[in-house]
Amino acid sequence: MHDNLIEIRDLHVAFGEREVVHGVSLDIRRGECLALVGESGSGKSVMAHSILRLLPAAKVRTQGCIHFNGEDLVGASEGRLRELRGNRIAMIFQEPMTSLNPLHTVEKQIGEVLAVHKGLGGTAARNRVLELLELVGIRDPAKRLKAYPHQLSGGQRQRVMIAMALANEPDLLIADEPTTALDVTVQQRILELLRDLQARLGMSLLLISHDLNLVRRVAQRVCVMRGGEIVEQAATDDLFAQPRHPYSRMLIEAEPDGRPVPVLFDHYLLTVDELRVWFPLPKPLFSRERSYIKAVDGVSFSLLKGKTLGIVGESGSGKSTLGQAILQLVECEGSVRFGNVQLTLQNPAAMRRFRRQMQVVFQDPFGSLSPRMSVEQIIAEGLLTHGIGTPVEQEAAVIRVLGEVGLDPDTRHRYPHEFSGGQRQRIAIARALVLEPSLILLDEPTSALDRTVQKQIVELLRSLQLRHGLTYLFISHDLAVVRALAHDLIVIREGRVVEQGPARRIFAAPEHPYTRELIAASGLGEQPAEHGSRPRPAATDCLAPP
Repeated sequence: MHDNLIEIRDLHVAFGEREVVHGVSLDIRRGECLALVGESGSGKSVMAHSILRLLPAAKVRTQGCIHFNGEDLVGASEGRLRELRGNRIAMIFQEPMTSLNPLHTVEKQIGEVLAVHKGLGGTAARNRVLELLELVGIRDPAKRLKAYPHQLSGGQRQRVMIAMALANEPDLLIADEPTTALDVTVQQRILELLRDLQARLGMSLLLISHDLNLVRRVAQRVCVMRGGEIVEQAATDDLFAQPRHPYSRMLIEAEPDGRPVPVLFDHYLLTVDELRVWFPLPKPLFSRERSYIKAVDGVSFSLLKGKTLGIVGESGSGKSTLGQAILQLVECEGSVRFGNVQLTLQNPAAMRRFRRQMQVVFQDPFGSLSPRMSVEQIIAEGLLTHGIGTPVEQEAAVIRVLGEVGLDPDTRHRYPHEFSGGQRQRIAIARALVLEPSLILLDEPTSALDRTVQKQIVELLRSLQLRHGLTYLFISHDLAVVRALAHDLIVIREGRVVEQGPARRIFAAPEHPYTRELIAASGLGEQPAEHGSRPRPAATDCLAPP
């Protein structure tokens, strides 16, 4: 039997006159996991969609050979492609919430795949759905049959997507960034699940990712893609031990590293004591007792000016709610002292004076920047709101901060859609920086970015912190980024702090089992010697305050 399940030769893909894949050739062997890695825009997903011919034929020109089991897919009829899609070749997409139908139950969505390709219905289909849900590790699968996507967690939704993909026991499973939107612990479980299913079912797996830490733990071979071309192909061990192409070396070395900046101040900017945010639940009929969702439950800490406090935990742990409570954006109980001012005692009108000193940078820069406003209008909006400066002075301030965040001031008349993800996040940082704040809340500011761009943003944040004496609250589930920035760390689970202290100490010797689980799942604790990677330096404390 031929060893290759998929053979791609001299593949060219063009959108109109613009070619985005340039003469790519690769093989996917039977039973192996091949990883396709590269930054956003490198052509990875276009390659994957080309295998299944999912790109719109009217707008896309495809040339070259794609053979599946010796059968040519480029020249295959639409009817034949429908037989293969979801049957012999299946795909898992990056964001399950947008891939699953919000109006259909789990049972109906998986059952539809079985009905189309296997003709199963009724009890037989239901039993097979239960088998699949159990196979992908959904607890109490019978209770999940009638659930809708919004009633499931991110990890559960991704497991449902995997169950749909495996329904017909495909020969090839294409996983397009299957863990990007998930917490590190959920990423680890999905990763282990895919690895186990591949070995158990003997299927081939094409893993598309920009996360080399993930690829390293799963794939047997790696193809590195850049600008629509494959620049290097190698066995995983060989690639990490001795990458040949400069771009491969750049990706491997793109892990955020370095140490937090020295602390130059000895006074506390922020003191939080027994902070609580409890959301009341509807009171049961004939009951006097009210139940609460304890989103933040008794959190306390002090933060020196010029320091970064990392706030880590899984989705739903209360990280973002804690940040919003500190900035008085949600109702809370307890004490929040900003300098010498007790914020929890201020009325909304009084709080307005302090908003200038406390700014926020959000996770998704494209969602947080108005598409109808130019970059100059976006950055200057805060100056207008607080009545700072004349129009000439405001324009000068915009030009200054754009230069500080590494953007050409001449681009200030453009709109957000004309920039890359990393550039948009620099714009969001400039918008916060223009008001010369003391405290910036960074809520997952790098999670939507490529690793190479993440490293650039981390270096930018460090340089700005040192230059302006900024204090950061850095919320993230990416511990590699946190380790590179944070002086202190608090680990939150279900609204409560389970561990806190100097970041260096916690990363070196975590005490709580949950902290150990987060660090292990992030891959920071495992540096396999057989891959020949250079050990990354451990996070270190900054200089002690005078």
